Formats: sequence, C-alpha cells, structure tokens
Amino acid sequence: MTAIRPLTIPDEAKQRLRIMFIAKHALWEGGLHPEDGNHALYHVEVREILRGLGLNLILADRYDALFEKSDVDFVFPLLNRGGFLNSEMMLPLLCTRLGLPFLGASPILRGVSDDKHFTKLAAAARGIPTAPWAIYRRGAPIDEARCPPGERMVIKPNASSASWGVQDAHDWAGVKAAIEDIQSQGHDAIVEPFLNGSDVEVPVITVRGEPVIMPMMLFEQADPSHLRTYYEKRDLVDRAQKYQLVEFTDSEWMPQIAEYTRMMAEEFRPFDYGRYEFRLDREGSKVQFLEVNLNANLWSEKVYGRSARLAGLTQEQLIETILAESLDRHGLLGG
Repeated sequence: MTAIRPLTIPDEAKQRLRIMFIAKHALWEGGLHPEDGNHALYHVEVREILRGLGLNLILADRYDALFEKSDVDFVFPLLNRGGFLNSEMMLPLLCTRLGLPFLGASPILRGVSDDKHFTKLAAAARGIPTAPWAIYRRGAPIDEARCPPGERMVIKPNASSASWGVQDAHDWAGVKAAIEDIQSQGHDAIVEPFLNGSDVEVPVITVRGEPVIMPMMLFEQADPSHLRTYYEKRDLVDRAQKYQLVEFTDSEWMPQIAEYTRMMAEEFRPFDYGRYEFRLDREGSKVQFLEVNLNANLWSEKVYGRSARLAGLTQEQLIETILAESLDRHGLLGG
C-alpha cells in the first residue's frame, strides 16, 4: 500500500467552526470501563487529539445535547452504542433533523450497514462470495426450514457490535434456543455457518472524495475454530494466546479482497470512513464477505490505528484527515 498524504484543517476554520464531539465516554477520566472496556480509552484518545488540534470543541455524552438546536457548526458523533436497538442511527437522525452537518454516512446508510442481513444482501447482489445466512426478526416465525445447513452455527444479534451476544450451536435445538435468547433481549437474530479461518479487516477512508483502501490487517487466530467474544475484543479478559492483529500482506488474496472492498464501498458513498470485513480460509482457498462497520473504531490500538501507522500516518494525522475530509465535503472549509 502506498503512503497516504494527510489532510489538515486550516487555522481559520479551527477558530471559526464550533465542533461538538459527542461520545458515551467523552467526559471519561478513568481507565478501562467496567462494561465497555477499552471503548472508554478510545473516546478519551479521540477527545484529546481533537483538543490537541486546537479545535473550538464542545463535549457531550448524551443524546439530549441534540434534542434542540445547538450552537455548533458540525458534529463528530461516536455515541453509537446507546443501549437500545438501532441506536447507531440516532445521532445522524438528530443531526439531520436540526440541519447540522456531521461526520460519517447518512442515517439510512448507517442503518443498512448496521443491519448485517442487509449488508449481506448487498454483497450477494454484487456477486461477492457470502456464506448462506438466515435472519430471524422478532415477532416472525422461527422456521427451521430457513436455517442454512452446517455442523456448527453462529447465532448473534443482527445489529450487534464487537461480537456482543455471539453464540454457537451444533443442532437446531441449540440454534433455536440461541435465537430465542437474543430475541428476548430485544434483538433480531442472524444465523450463519461458522467459517474457519481468520478475519481480514480492510479500513477505508475517503480522500478528496474518493475511497482509499488503507493497509489491510489480519486477526490471526492460533485456533481457526475459535469464536471471538465481546469480552476479548474489549480487553476485559485475556486473549493474548488466542489471536493477534497483524499486517495482512498476502499477495495472492490482497487484490481480490481489495476489489470486493471497492465494490462494497460503492454501496455506502459518501461515508467518510468504514471498515470492511472478510473471512479468509487459506486451507479451503476461499474468502467470504462478513460485514461492514461504518463509523468503525478509530482507536490507535485497533485496526485503524495500526493500519494508519503502516500508511505513514500518526494517529493525530488519521483523525485530522478524516475530519478535514468530512468538513470539506459539507462545504465548511471554504475556498
């Protein structure tokens, strides 16, 4: 991958624009959060970077900060996990209602990307290899005939993040019990066969209006049959011996995965930044689309931060480039 030329926000715009950073842990001053783990560290890091850029910054950690017209010019929204179904759409909707420009994709695109069923439909429609799946919406019949075949099935909330609520089962009785458990917690459930292999993570940002694929990363698993959990992803349990995040440099598979990513990115433009995920099974010689995460985690210790360093960007440059691109897209930088 070639180095990415970073974008900067002009000093005049930094002084003129009032930018709201709204995140669940925007005001957090501690370490790991007891429930959200390293997500709190992520929000603190972004907050301090925005402060360091010299922006005219307003902080908020609640949706009601945007229930009425706010005296801001732009919103940097990271309050994605609000504790209720489809909360990822809430801030984009509030901003749209108030006519406030904001970082990231439109509400409807956020909704489509957060619904794993719809993103798989989009991938399949474009001819991108996707494992069979079934969606079980709350209130609809739980029909065994719709369940795809497989010796081991993965069941998870259809709009979950960081593998929250993921379960597996080896027969229909276990699948049905997992679906009912997820639905009892207020979520739709998606069911698909477990795919051996490791996840290839493809971070994408837009620069001058065009999607740019950053260096790909691989969650390399010691055991390809291991099912990663929420607690591992949030550093709430030890996962050091189970998988590691490394640069993906497989020259055989990179061109194909890049092409699939470009195809999927066209579904969501403009989106400012998003992470596209694929499961690579080298032994089986196949790659399959998994999901899209718009407004993905930008923390320096996760995919975006590690990839940025490989692309020649500091964490500060990554955040400023993404923000500058969005401000320019919304016509707020002038010139």
